[in-house]
Amino acid sequence: MEAILFDWDGTLVDSLGAFHRANAIVMESFGLAFDIQTYRRHYTPDWREMYLRLGIPSDRLDEANDRWETAFADGGDSVIAFPGAAAALHGLRAAGAVLGIVTAGHREVVEPQLERTGLGALLEVRVFGDDLPVHKPDPEPLRLALRMAGDGHRPDTSIYVGDAPTDMLMAVAVGARAVGIESAVGDPDDLRAAGAVELAPSVAAWAERHLARAASAASAARATLASRTKRATGGTGQPGRR
Repeated sequence: MEAILFDWDGTLVDSLGAFHRANAIVMESFGLAFDIQTYRRHYTPDWREMYLRLGIPSDRLDEANDRWETAFADGGDSVIAFPGAAAALHGLRAAGAVLGIVTAGHREVVEPQLERTGLGALLEVRVFGDDLPVHKPDPEPLRLALRMAGDGHRPDTSIYVGDAPTDMLMAVAVGARAVGIESAVGDPDDLRAAGAVELAPSVAAWAERHLARAASAASAARATLASRTKRATGGTGQPGRR
């Protein structure tokens, strides 16, 4: 049984519009330029670090965060699951995977989204951005998620799926398989440079490919076992004489 952990924003749910509008409102209030290219260039899961990069004075970060929370609350309901995300999670869980999220989003923001999108029931392991004092690409959030997944879930047999280079760096630091989802912050070249071993346009597309590979591998294993059994029994189904 494998553990498959996901990023949340931009990977399982389309939150870019809501985030972009809230950030644009904050930047405008501080007289700072902001567009999608600027967001991609300065993005980091640690919002304080990102706001410093964008030009917010360090002594006004809390003020900026208050403005962001007000702006996001007005548009937070626009966060929706990507097409096919729920079906992908259902398929992965039916195949025996333990599923969860490791997100930079705070619990009070993400938990209502989990329930509203209907994905919460499929994601039993949850590590939020305010659960630990460190953030991606630090490996500890993913390590915590693997511990929560239970005994037997080793990094080298686990997968982390995300849309940002910091997601890939975290997975590599832990020793998990890094899967990159192309997005506004997930340029394919940047994801590969950060350690992605495979890329996909969406979680739905990746899950379909992953499940097909798993089914093919299982079929090959069954064929190999049948062949070995046939040789051992001389084709009779009974052990051969010695």
